[in-house]
Parts: sequence; structure tokens; C-alpha cells
Amino acid sequence: MSTDAISGAEIVIKALADQGVDVVFGYPGGAVLPIYDALFKQNHIRHILVRHEQGAVHAAEGYARSTGKPGVVLVTSGPGATNAVTGLTDALLDSIPLVCLTGQVPTHLIGNDAFQECDTTGITRPCTKHNYLVKRVDDLEKTMHEAFYVATSGRPGPVVIDIPKDVQFASHDYQGKTNGHHKTYRPQVKADHARIEEAVELLMNAKKPVIYAGGGVINSGPAASQLLTDFVRMTNFPVTLTLMGLGAFPAQDPQFLGMLGMHGTYEANWAMHDCDVMLCLGARFDDRITGRVDAFAPNSKKIHIDIDPSSINKNVRVDLPIVADAAHAMEDLIKVWKSKHKKPSEAALAAWWKQIEEWRSKDCLAYDPEGETIKPQHAIKRLYELTKDRDPLITTEVGQHQMWAAQYFQFEKPNRWMTSGGLGTMGYGMPAAIGAQLAHPEKLVIDIAGEASILMNIQEMSTAVQYRLPVKVFVLNNQYMGMVRQWQELLHGSRYSESYSEALPDFLKLAEAYGWKGVRVTDPADLDAGIQEMIDHDGPVFCEIAVDQSENCYPMIPSGAAHNEMLLGPVQEGEEAIDEKGKVLV
Repeated sequence: MSTDAISGAEIVIKALADQGVDVVFGYPGGAVLPIYDALFKQNHIRHILVRHEQGAVHAAEGYARSTGKPGVVLVTSGPGATNAVTGLTDALLDSIPLVCLTGQVPTHLIGNDAFQECDTTGITRPCTKHNYLVKRVDDLEKTMHEAFYVATSGRPGPVVIDIPKDVQFASHDYQGKTNGHHKTYRPQVKADHARIEEAVELLMNAKKPVIYAGGGVINSGPAASQLLTDFVRMTNFPVTLTLMGLGAFPAQDPQFLGMLGMHGTYEANWAMHDCDVMLCLGARFDDRITGRVDAFAPNSKKIHIDIDPSSINKNVRVDLPIVADAAHAMEDLIKVWKSKHKKPSEAALAAWWKQIEEWRSKDCLAYDPEGETIKPQHAIKRLYELTKDRDPLITTEVGQHQMWAAQYFQFEKPNRWMTSGGLGTMGYGMPAAIGAQLAHPEKLVIDIAGEASILMNIQEMSTAVQYRLPVKVFVLNNQYMGMVRQWQELLHGSRYSESYSEALPDFLKLAEAYGWKGVRVTDPADLDAGIQEMIDHDGPVFCEIAVDQSENCYPMIPSGAAHNEMLLGPVQEGEEAIDEKGKVLV
């Protein structure tokens, strides 16, 4: 060890700086005080003090999802680490690159049930891409750089580094940034050329093709979204996106069928059901997409391109698996496609588009905006119309409002839409908006929320004030846990067990108490003015929209149903849910 040796805490800060980290979201505690002391002594990395560790991870997710860079979290041992678990699981399921630093009791106390001790690596093993317990300061620098490599390479995800307090105090030389490559983790990014050739052959012979793309396209970077757009326009194929993939293809493009899945459009779900060749790109066939697996796209040849080999054939057996990064795979697909002398049957493709247009003519997202109460769909639609020229960043909480946002807010570019997909985490939206706003201080950032979900991490309103972040929260208040109420109505005889939000706070007074501007709209005639007031204010705004309490989110594929068994409208009390062919669904 040289005379230039520095503490483990300082090694952590130097490694973060060398990795290009500019923001860390965290909350201090005894087991990380050496790192916080090292943070105090430098000016390169900004620390954002959240009010709860779950909020720290969601804020880091918003930062990562809006920038494509890894988010960084710093929390203490014990409850600091366990409070972060929900966010880590959320990031794992949605493939968000994070590095979470957790403090740990000194190494000699590990296993002694010491104060604020927990088995952080044991607890987080199932909900992270990888985790480390650093027991020697000699290993700390290498572990830091390796963690960033693991978090951002292949299928992105969260990585935890658990650092005992004595390791933070110990001294060692700092060598400077290395590439951090793992000895054995080498994700395959280039596709097997023979399989790309086979995929193109299948697609060229298709009579009813469909492209189904997901969040993996966005994770692959802006080039992947552009390549997907180029390929779709080159082939004249229809394309649909998952909830996590919105923005990977321009929503206004006539070849876009809308989102697919449980609350996807009629045309997207029918096209998926009836297609003869499906190209799945950067998606994982999760249950919200497939509906009943044995009835999912029963007559199609399925091509699955994904960088994560474990996702292929996990939920749906495919005919042509291709392990590759989305951007590299699309680049190769385009090259091979252009090299071919034949083209798909124009007559077959025209017939397929004619069928799709018939499905599209159902206008499954139509609603009646008139009435004495504000329709939630109309509130989202007007929010979109009044903000689209500002190229806003949108986050959401979880529930009906989330699905209406996915249906009615149109995204033309990637990295504008941040939502909790796989885990469905209430309380995600506002801290995610804070993270996105920090990354894009000049952007309009809006969290579309429900009155129940926003209360899960309401304390982060204080974070927004402390750092002068002009985030907007747009709350659709129907006084219910809306999606729970909808399922109770459809599946449980309208027995609304514990889904009514009693004793809600006065949100205007709450906004004032936190130092936000509060806006409340109850009259449909005042909707546009309320939205404009929210947009025009240069600080944080809590905009509460009182919406129709009985409105449900349609279309809907009931749990256990197939894509061609959608509900397009409300089921009246006492009636059974029946699809358009007369089949009883629930």
C-alpha cells in the first residue's frame, strides 16, 4: 500500500466519478456515514436526499429510464436496505440498470444480530441481477466497476453492493477506472447470421405478419427504436408495443396498432391472435400480454429476439429463438432484407391490412366526453393535447389511470414514458418523476396518478421542494382503488371490499403544507384551464381532477381469457361478461 492510499469510502466516491455518475439518490444512516463524509468533501457528485429508501430507488429508476444511464442509490444497513427491496424488484422486472450501495455492520459483527444488521445479500439475491458483499477493501474498487458493467450489459438490471463499515474506513490504493468486465459474464449481442437469414425468410413468406416489440428496444438505445421504425416502414408490416415499449415506435404512425395485452386495443390483440408470423423483439411474453397461453397466437410461427437467453421459451414456445441485442439484430435484419430479391406478397399484405382496418373501425377507445362529471379518459386526452408540443416526460403510478395513460397519451419517441410494468408498484410515479426531472431540468415532467397510489410515497413531495424541482402531479381522483374496484365489479359480484378510499386528505391543503401549488378541477368546463394552470406554473404542482367514480378501463382481456375474448364495454350488475361471439368469460 502506498502513501497515496485512501479510505474505502473515498474509493467508492472515486469509482462513482470514474463511471460518470453525477447524481446519487439516498438516505444516510450509521453504516454509511463514512461514505457520506466522503461525499461531503467533494463537488463532482450531487446527492439527492429522499424521504424514504423506496423513493430513492424509484427516483433512480426514473433517472435511468429517461437517460439510458444507470441510476445510483445509497442507503444504510438493515431497514435502509430492506426499504429498498420493492424498488430493486421493480427494476429487476422492468430491466432498469441500477447500482445500489448498502451499508453493512462491521465484518466482525456479521451474523451476530448486531444493531441494524440484516442479511442484505441473502434478501436481495432473488430481486437483483447480481449482488456483492465486500469483505476486504482490496476488492472494493474492482467490485464497484464490475457492478456497473453487470448492471448495464446484456439485459439491464439492479446490482447491490453491500459494504461493511470497517471496509469503508480501511485504506487502499485506487488504481483508476477499469472496464470492470466480469470473468464469465459476456452477453451475446450479435445474432447468429443463419438465424437472421431464417427469420427474414419466414417474414417474407408471411401473409399475416405482426411485429411485437417491448422495453428491450428502448433499453438498447435510441438507435434500436430508429431501426425498428425503419424496418416497419420498409416492410409495411403492422407493429404493436407492450406497456414498457411505448415510444419505441411513433404512436401517430398508421402502422402502429396501439398497445397490446390486457388493456390493449382491439386491433392489436386480434392481429396478435390471427397472425401467421410474429416477430417478438425485446419483449418476454408475460401474462399481461399473452392472456391464456394455450390460446395465444395459435396459428403463428414465432420469432423471438432477446438479449436474455433465459427469457426465450420461458413462457411461450417459439419456433426461432435468436439471442441478440435489439439494435444489432434489427441492423442485421435490415441488411439481409435489403439483400433479398423477393418481397412479401403484396396481395396477402393488402388483405391483412384490410382486416386490420376492420378491427380498427371498432374504435375500441371511444368514450363519451359529455356529462356532469369528468371522464378519466377525457382528462388524459386533454392533458396530452395541451402538452404534446412540449415533448413531456410522463411517469405514472399504478392502476386504472396507468392504463388510461398508456391508451390515450401518445408517445412519438423513446425514454418519454416511465411506468412500473412487471411489478405494478403503487408509489412509483412521483419519485420516478423526481429522478427524471433531475436528469432533465428544463423538461416538463408529469406524474399521472391516482389518489390511492400517490399516497404510497407522498412524502417525496418534500424532496421536490428541497431541490426546486418543478414536477407536476396529475391525479385522477375517483375515491376508489380503481383497478381493484373494477375487478371486484367484474369478478366478485360488485362487492367492493376495502377498495373505497375513505378519509382522503384535502389535497389542496396537503400541497400547501408541502410548499406546492394546488389545483383542483371538478367541473368538465374547467378542465383545460386547470391543466393549463398546472403547466404554466414554474414550480411543483399538485393538480387534482375529480373524475367519474364508476368508469372502468376497456378494452379488457379478463384473466384466463384469450386475445379474441375481449370485453369492449361495461358489464352491468347481474350480467355475465360475454364477448362479441357470445362466449361467457367470467
